[in-house]
Amino acid sequence: MNPRFHWRRLLLCAAPLIALLAGCDGGAQKTEPPAAATYVSGNWDDLPAVSDSDLQAGFNAWYSACARLANDPVWKGPCSAATQVPPAAAAIRDFLKTQLQVYALRSADRSKHGLITGYYEPIYRGSLERTEETAVPVHGVPDDLVVVALDSLYPELKGKRLRGRLEGRTLKPYDDAATIARQGVNAPVLAWLSDPMDLQFLQIQGSGRIQLDNGQQLRIGYADQNGHPYKPVGRWLVEQGQLKKEDVTMGRIHDWARANPDRVPELLASNPSYVFFSRRPDSNEGPRGSLNVPLTAGYSVAIDRKVIPLGSLLWLSTTRPDGSAVVRPVAAQDTGGAIAGEVRADLFWGTGTEAGELAGNMKQQGEIWLLWPKGVALPNAQ
Repeated sequence: MNPRFHWRRLLLCAAPLIALLAGCDGGAQKTEPPAAATYVSGNWDDLPAVSDSDLQAGFNAWYSACARLANDPVWKGPCSAATQVPPAAAAIRDFLKTQLQVYALRSADRSKHGLITGYYEPIYRGSLERTEETAVPVHGVPDDLVVVALDSLYPELKGKRLRGRLEGRTLKPYDDAATIARQGVNAPVLAWLSDPMDLQFLQIQGSGRIQLDNGQQLRIGYADQNGHPYKPVGRWLVEQGQLKKEDVTMGRIHDWARANPDRVPELLASNPSYVFFSRRPDSNEGPRGSLNVPLTAGYSVAIDRKVIPLGSLLWLSTTRPDGSAVVRPVAAQDTGGAIAGEVRADLFWGTGTEAGELAGNMKQQGEIWLLWPKGVALPNAQ
């Protein structure tokens, strides 16, 4: 998180300047054209019904970011009013109808349906010292990584960063993942993992926990990125004829890697992006997303911020992989490099194996409604 490359990116710059411009704040990269959503005004009766418990949980997830949004001109008013809302479903419904307007999201082709995927916080076995079994380094931010914010000069490039390394007085692209794996990097090692595929998936998720032999867990999260575009390793397997597109899952990629250990470096080299981490305080809260607030399992989503601004409250209607309905308000608190599109969300499912199984199988159709403050101009309206 903040931002990560969620695992469903598995399904799916030539010139130095393009390579430098590839990374944006938090590491999300896109090669697609900017999303152009249509916001269709609706009313509260258009929304599918939700349970009182889901309503309260979704509202609480959104409200948890209000301290961060206190000075945001869009959310300052609703967040201030939310402090007076009693913890009851009826009061929450009244607040939402008083403060917010319903807009159905439509894609550029006017479809109301889009892709809903899932992500999670993995736990991998590792060590604080390099051993024969744990020899895969998890790196912190390199000492020679230079990050230049562009929006100080060009406001239209808000969130864009140049990433590279100084050679003399010239800023050049930073090493890609294959070069880092081959030559190393001038960066601290936070921990050591046993499997290079664990590191790849850790970078895709953007945060995780490392289970140490003494029973403790080390929490780490996204700190920065090398500026190269993310390329899904699952797509490489499809292009190589190793897997069919419809069969690409995290489990199948792991199975292929175990069966083809000699080709794992080739697989990993197909993705030039490389994520650097930082240690995070140990706590029972969820990992922090792009909004820098703890994510709430089942009620926080990653979105395309060109369509949905961070901090927004959404109404989501989709299904789990088993077909059971998921209808609830959710909070837009994270972003990701493959979370691109108009009707698109990545639902955070929590920590550990069970959450990973659910997230790994999420590739569902869904609808999204934006609950937007009354009297405030819509974002990027088309």
